[in-house]
Amino acid sequence: MVEDHPNDTSGPDELGDGAVLGRSIRDARREKGWTLEEAGRAAGIGRSTLSKIENNQTRPSFDIVRRLTQALGMSTPQLFLQSGQTGISGRRDFTAKGEGEIKNTPTYLHELLCTELTSKRMLPYIATIKARDISEYDTWIRHSGEEFMYVISGELTFVSEHYRPLSMKAGDSLYYDSSMGHGCISTSKEDAQVLWVSLE
Repeated sequence: MVEDHPNDTSGPDELGDGAVLGRSIRDARREKGWTLEEAGRAAGIGRSTLSKIENNQTRPSFDIVRRLTQALGMSTPQLFLQSGQTGISGRRDFTAKGEGEIKNTPTYLHELLCTELTSKRMLPYIATIKARDISEYDTWIRHSGEEFMYVISGELTFVSEHYRPLSMKAGDSLYYDSSMGHGCISTSKEDAQVLWVSLE
């Protein structure tokens, strides 16, 4: 496996959350070889709107972020996080059992939880790990922030670039720096299911 954007020298701490989102979308678009117009058409948004998002000149809605990530094949749930800076207090969000927003990727099936609030510093989701071999990942998963994961059912191996593979089973939990390249593979007969909380 190889690192994401190996020639990019800007670390996540040097950029605001909007800039990180814009840069990630721009990189994914360029990787596909699409122009702004082509990517905008695929996501159902205007070229000028996409340009403003890539250059951190506007804050896109959750729906627009979702359409862009689907059109560009982006699989990192962290991209659904918007700025955690808000003057609103006493907020709450609710997701009934089985009614989270589904995001399907080649290696994971994510159920995003509590998606009505877009200004928040954490993103909770349940993931079913479909990958059975680390070779199924084209590249390391990495993004700014930290993550907590709790194995709900099944068994898995957590693979990362700085440590030996870690075997985990139901009831085990892990907290790690998500800028470190990582990925998970199911090792039990059934696909492992995990509760993840991504922290900005």
